[in-house]
Amino acid sequence: MKQLQRYTKKINIVIGLLVIVGFLLVMIVSFFYTPHDVNAMNIPEKLRGPGGAYMFGTDEFGRDIFSRIMKGTQTAFAVGLLTVAIGTIFGILIGGIAGYVGGWVDEIFMRTMDALMAFPGIILALMLVAVFGPGITNTAIALGIIAIPAIARIARSGFVQQRDSEYVLAAKLIGVKPYSIMFRHILPNISSQIIVAATVTFATAMLAEAALSYLGLGVQPPNPSWGRMLKDSQAYLIGAPWYTYAPGGAITILVLGLYMLSNALRDFMDPRSKS
Repeated sequence: MKQLQRYTKKINIVIGLLVIVGFLLVMIVSFFYTPHDVNAMNIPEKLRGPGGAYMFGTDEFGRDIFSRIMKGTQTAFAVGLLTVAIGTIFGILIGGIAGYVGGWVDEIFMRTMDALMAFPGIILALMLVAVFGPGITNTAIALGIIAIPAIARIARSGFVQQRDSEYVLAAKLIGVKPYSIMFRHILPNISSQIIVAATVTFATAMLAEAALSYLGLGVQPPNPSWGRMLKDSQAYLIGAPWYTYAPGGAITILVLGLYMLSNALRDFMDPRSKS
């Protein structure tokens, strides 16, 4: 059983890394090269099947689907990274202060986070995007705000566990500043939990961005977005199924790779698994 678990962990981290690195390479290449202009319309070639000059076929405007999938990785990673940055930075600040200070500060901060978590994530995202307006930046800000409560609760739990540790008490005795204790002493000791949470947040943000773009509230045309491509392909599901398979497959593979990597990181960083 233990050998099977070790084998599963290795498979998760290998496949997860291969998927993430593969999409990262595609994103980097897309900044300099795509087989075709992602926004150039070619009506005579519309809804052409995969093969020849068009690896994944063409859409209803004759645009190369593979080129748009490549360019869409920029949108996916931009939204994911910005969401993780906002959620992690503010989550650590809120959760760290609440867990380290405790008392009424903890109650106010955590009850506010509970109130945010009470809203269904996608509904809150729709509301925020409707207020801020559609677009990559506004979508990432909305998803980042949604990500804050979960990371804040994880950070608070870690700070509560560590604030009475011997190394923290020793640092207090020699006069180390509270903010230094929090972010130079405690934070490194709970970083594994934050990293795993950030990886899951990255995958969740990509799914949410695809959902918002599918509803027309995310990235706006003509900028390529996998969610928007999925929506546009819905009308051609019977006659041109390749149009749906490409963006749907890209979303599925990347999110699956991120979840496999997050599971592997969780197992690898769990002290109990090392024993």
